[in-house]
Parts: sequence; structure tokens; C-alpha cells
Amino acid sequence: MAGVYAPLRQGAAASTSSTTAFAIRVLLLLTLLPLLLAAFAFVLQWRGGLNDPTSAWPTDRQSFPGMDNSPLGSSRSFFETVSTHTGSSSDCSEILSRGSSSSFPFFRGWNFDLESDISPKICITTSTSAGLQQILPWLYYHKVIGVSRFFLFVEGEAAKPSVTSVLESIRGVKVIYRTKELEEKQTRSRIWNETWLAGFFYKPCNYELFVKQSLNMEMAIVMARSDGMEWIIHLDTDELIHPAGAQEYSLRRLLSDTPENVDMVIFPNYESSVERDNIKDPFTEVSMFKKNYDHLPKETYFGLYKEATRNNPNYFLTYGNGKSAARVQDHLRPNGAHRWHNYMKTPNEIKLEEAAILHYTYTKFSDLTSRRDRCGCKPTKDDVKRCFILEFDRLAFIVASTATDEEMHNWYNEHVVWTDKQTNLKLLRKGILTRIYAPMSIIRGLRESGVFTSAITNAKQLSKEKSVAGNLSNSTITNTGDDVTKPSVKGSESQATRRKILEESSIVHEEAIPPVSPPKLFKDMLMRT
Repeated sequence: MAGVYAPLRQGAAASTSSTTAFAIRVLLLLTLLPLLLAAFAFVLQWRGGLNDPTSAWPTDRQSFPGMDNSPLGSSRSFFETVSTHTGSSSDCSEILSRGSSSSFPFFRGWNFDLESDISPKICITTSTSAGLQQILPWLYYHKVIGVSRFFLFVEGEAAKPSVTSVLESIRGVKVIYRTKELEEKQTRSRIWNETWLAGFFYKPCNYELFVKQSLNMEMAIVMARSDGMEWIIHLDTDELIHPAGAQEYSLRRLLSDTPENVDMVIFPNYESSVERDNIKDPFTEVSMFKKNYDHLPKETYFGLYKEATRNNPNYFLTYGNGKSAARVQDHLRPNGAHRWHNYMKTPNEIKLEEAAILHYTYTKFSDLTSRRDRCGCKPTKDDVKRCFILEFDRLAFIVASTATDEEMHNWYNEHVVWTDKQTNLKLLRKGILTRIYAPMSIIRGLRESGVFTSAITNAKQLSKEKSVAGNLSNSTITNTGDDVTKPSVKGSESQATRRKILEESSIVHEEAIPPVSPPKLFKDMLMRT
């Protein structure tokens, strides 16, 4: 029997060995094949045989509006171009210099010039005496979120040739100097001879600024219509628009979603809450803000009013009635620095529930002394009422005028700086305070990408190429702060007489809306009782 089964056992053994050998070959093939394919792909990539789709992105000329016809050139990247610029303004080298890395790389090749077919077309008007270290980040940030035109009424530092030469080299920016001719033209304007602004005439400091802003806004409306703008906004250079609530971080998208029957859009303001007293660049160092009354439940606002106010006169240090955007249309006029109005109708307005104006007020200790130096009022309780509209400005002026440097630092830390981390955390959890990082990230990215230094360098290059024409134009239209800082708001006898006649006439306009503080706690309590 053993002899009979022997051949069967030998056949089974042969079959098992052949199956094992086949399985080994298959496993070996499956192991070596991926390795060979990986090695083959590596060789092709190393030799340039495959194209990386992401490497071709910076040269794509249809990625973003404004990349076509870039003055920086299309044959090389934005960073390569900026790296060739070695010159920078000595005044702005610290604030405007670019970093060693780029956290916002999609600025490459973008010249921030918006196409003519983009809608809606938005313009901003401002009256400023700031330097480039403040104006350039403010300007380019708003270009990023969709603003295409800027009407800059300049005086003081902002009117110096070293500043205006840079501003005038940026497309979409119109610089208007405060000359005697401009002042004479404004005294013949419509709103100068109307009663609604008359309450702010013949007063210095903040009242004088309020009148200048209103007159400049009236001129900006004419410029906006001439340039085909659809929306106009008055904004100071210490304010940034925060277009929250839109599908993308875009002011253009926010306003395009506004119903057609709306004439004015109100942006409640948030106020900066600094956490240290050595801030140098507020736009990139401040991230904590106090929310507006309009964006808070009443119970939260009044329930935490005392903790949020911190022994200051009001909930906000300065104004609390926000800013507004108006459709450019017939009969539009300013209604003070914060609102717009229409001669023929009551504007249909809406108030945004998420978007806001970020107001960077008293963010630097030097803001105390700079405000003091700009105003010649006496540091008395009676005289400061003649100079300043808001209570905190009056108090800060008196402190800056009478206290020692050490006393000013102590007062600044007590009333402005938020040093109590436990209180900050509590108010953040309750919603009184909030963190906003988007503007900070955008402006840091702009700086690191070399946008600011590139603007300064391009202006220097243009100045060299047009030195003869530049000298001629500077001799006729450029004025420094010594010539143009004092407006002619006193007027003549005939102008005063005309205003009195208007006051007695039957034509009545509502008074201009000044900066207004948020609601106080005791007012609400009186209303309830």
C-alpha cells in the first residue's frame, strides 16, 4: 500500500513547492513595482520632466483683478522685483520695511489697481496730517478689501513733498492741498452758507477739524461723481473698515449685497483696547477691540457698563456713533463727519449687524502730547469745552498740559491700557471685548511682501525721471504745513451777515451730526423709571 501512495505524495509536494514559488514571485513583484515607480517619478521630477501645477500659479495672469499690466513686470515675481529695491524713506524704515518671510504670498505680482469693470466702485475721502507710516498701511489695506479711489485732503506732515510725492505716484489716489485758494473756494460753497453746520463755526481744535472735514466731504462728492464712483465713505486715517458679515472679506461684496433702495449704510464703530503702553504700529500690534452698543444685547451692555468704562467719562473713550457709506447720487451732501444727507429726501439707511469701523484711538502714549500740541486752548475745564466735543478728549488734554511725564504715563495706563488680564478675559467671554486679527494679518502681509517700500522706491524713481517737471509743479501747487494748517474759518463780515439772514429764514436744516458718545448707564436707568 505504501508503494501505491508514494507517487501521490511526491506529486502533492511538487505542487505545493510550485505554488509557494509563484506566491513569492508575486510578492516580490508587488514589492518592487511601487519602489521602481517611485524611483522613476523621482528621476523625472529631478530632471524636470513633470510640471508642478503650483509652480505655475504666480505667472497666471488671470488669477486676480489688478495683476494685468503690472508695473512690476510679468517676467519675474513680485519678490524678485522688490528685492532689487534698496532705497527706503528714513522716516518709515522701521514701520514700512518688509520682513524676511512672506505670510501673505498672493500679493505677488498684484499692483492693487482695480479693473474698470469691477462694481460697485467705492471711494474714500479723508482729511489728514499723518505721515507715510500711517497713511500707506491704511491706504493699501482698503485697496485690498475693494476701495478703488482715494481723495486725500492733506496738510501738515501729510502735505510735505516727501509724503505727497509717494501718494501721488499711487494709482487711484488724488491729493488735494489745503491752499488759500481752496479755502476761498470752500467759503463760497453751499454748506458754508447753510445753518446746519453753523453751530461749529468760530471754534478751535476739534470743532475746526469738524468743519474742515465737512467742507472737504462736499468737494469729494463732486470728485466721486466725476470719476463714476457708486459709494463714498468718509474715514480718518486711524480707522479701518472691518467688512465682517460678507461671504468674503470684501467691502465691495458687502456693499454689492445691499438692497438697491438703500441710500446709506451705517458701520457701528469698535474702539481699540490696547494692552500695553509701548505700541509703535497700532494696525499690526492691536487685536483687542471694545464692541459697539449696537452690536451688544442691552442686558450685557448695561450689566457690565462700569467694568467696561473703568472710571472714564463714557463707555468709549471717543465717539460711538460710527461712520457711514452713501450712494453717490443727486443732491447728496455731508451731514458732519459721521453721516451723509440728501437735500431732496430723507435717506433710506440701514445699520450693519456685523461689519464695523475699527477705531484705533489713543493707541500710542504719544497721542496724548500730539493732541495737546495741535491745540492752543488753555488747560481749564471751561476752555476745553470750547475746543473739544467729547469729554475724554477734554480730560486727556488737561492731563497732557499740566502733568509731569511720569504722571502722564500713570494716567495713560490707568485710563487707556487694559492691563488686568482677568477683567479682559471676563469681558471677552461676555462679548464686550473681541479679538479681530484680519486687518493685522493683511497689513503684515503687505509689509512683508514689500508693498510699502516698493511704493516709496517707485515714487523716488518717478521723481528722478521727472525732476524738471516735478520742480515746476512743486513751485506752484505744493504747500508745506507752515502755509496751510490754518483754515480761514472766521470769514468776513458780509459772510457772517449772510449766515444770520439764513438763520432767520424759513429754510431749516437739521444740525450736523457731531461725534457722539455711546449711551450712559444713568440715562437708561432714568428711562426705565
